[in-house]
Amino acid sequence: MSENTNKEVDAASSAVWNNHVSVPDTPAGFTVRTTYPTNPDGVEVMLEKWEAGSSEPPHSHPGDDMTVVIEGCMSIQFFTKTADGLVADGEKLVLNKGDTGYIKAGRIHDANYIDACKLVYVHDKAFGFTEEG
Repeated sequence: MSENTNKEVDAASSAVWNNHVSVPDTPAGFTVRTTYPTNPDGVEVMLEKWEAGSSEPPHSHPGDDMTVVIEGCMSIQFFTKTADGLVADGEKLVLNKGDTGYIKAGRIHDANYIDACKLVYVHDKAFGFTEEG
């Protein structure tokens, strides 16, 4: 996992890892959190592909999210909203193949795909996207 002070949550504190349940007739120690709309306490999981050089504008999500980089390299810049607009908040977070990044609900950020990327994206509860700026 990349170390960066811009991450406000991690695997221990992210809501993505809450609301797991045991499943009858499965091995001991196994719990699961299913996807929407099946489970009202579920998560949405997306397998994303991004072309090299593509980007997302500054935005936020209503729930915590977790991104696992399967292939490629991406960067995330966090922002703070001020009376004068958005201001970069800290250094960019760079995630490479094998890295996992966590972003707290409501945290404004962008995303830039330096290389072609394949991602596993997990969003706490129903997914939402609010463009900021």
